Amino acid sequence: MGLPGGFEFTGIACGIKPSGKLDLAVISSQTPCVAAGVYTQNIVRAASIEWNQQLTPTEGFKALVINSGNANACTGQRGIDDNQTIAAIAAKHLDADENQVLVLSTGVIGQHLPMQETTNGIAQAISEQGGSEDHFERATMAILTTDKGPKTVESVVSTKSGDIKIAGMAKGAGMIGPKMATMLAIIISDAKISSDSAQQILNRAVEQSFNRISVEGHTSTNDALVMICNGNSEVEVESDESLREFEKAVTENCIQLAKQIPADGEGASHLITIDIHGATNDQQADSVARTVAASALVKTAITGSDPNWGRIVSAAGYAGAEMDVSMTSLKLNGFLVFDNGQPVQFDEKQVSQALNDQFETLIELTIGSGPGSARHWTSDLTQEYVRFNSEYTT
Repeated sequence: MGLPGGFEFTGIACGIKPSGKLDLAVISSQTPCVAAGVYTQNIVRAASIEWNQQLTPTEGFKALVINSGNANACTGQRGIDDNQTIAAIAAKHLDADENQVLVLSTGVIGQHLPMQETTNGIAQAISEQGGSEDHFERATMAILTTDKGPKTVESVVSTKSGDIKIAGMAKGAGMIGPKMATMLAIIISDAKISSDSAQQILNRAVEQSFNRISVEGHTSTNDALVMICNGNSEVEVESDESLREFEKAVTENCIQLAKQIPADGEGASHLITIDIHGATNDQQADSVARTVAASALVKTAITGSDPNWGRIVSAAGYAGAEMDVSMTSLKLNGFLVFDNGQPVQFDEKQVSQALNDQFETLIELTIGSGPGSARHWTSDLTQEYVRFNSEYTT
């Protein structure tokens, strides 16, 4: 399928992670281009988030520096200064201005970056950049923390004016909550588009993707989704039709990346899709989906392959949405277990086996006869998740 042209990538180990694993990535454009961003809604924010919010959307983007292993969050003025230094060092090596460089950080909160290693690493990374799949893969590995592996996507959008290529990478496995969480995602494309249009598309795409995932509901300090478009394809995305085609592709790519995050939830044994139907409106359906996804009792039931439908129905009941219990029905992996407000006969062993045998679990809940619907993705809650997070910094 191929990567969008005109970009260069790399990932190296510079010493931020004590493990010696890859921990610094750089993505750059050969020419100044468009960048848009969506960031965490947490009031406590990393220095990188504050920096990027001042700079995007922009049509002068040159590079993105991403470090893993250290969030550079809650680090005061020194953290702010360190973030600016990262941008300035990268700009110097790329013959750019520091305001053309975005920065993303992820890792442990409240620790200062080892700046000597970081600045040396930036120079090395930029000198090793390239546009191949291998270079792209190294970048996808360098942004990871507790992830089992990289999360990527590639696609081609065919328009009347020609093909547009899109590629993406993401990281995230824990501290994942609605309204984005400890996750980073980068979408790159060779589409020719204005910064305003790119920002509007990204704002809508995130609502259908990254804002609909959770692991334990903890919104973090460093969440970021950045989209970079360099126009290398010479295919302009400004007509209504081309904008719709491009937005559809960006949204689908974001959904594919987003789903990989709860699927990789720390210790997760199931990826859970929650579909809500029959709500008064989409907003109320979304509220129910989020409430069900956040329920520890629902999560542990899925972990144990227990078709305990009462946990799901009761979670919907305290979501604060309008709900007609007499018209409420529930299916688990296609098996009807509750219908029109009443229990139904079903083979508990068969449903339990279906939950146990499939990594992906589908919860379909109808709460009335309205037009509202919503979808949310989450992971189950396992003993391994508790063990991992109880030992995270020790």
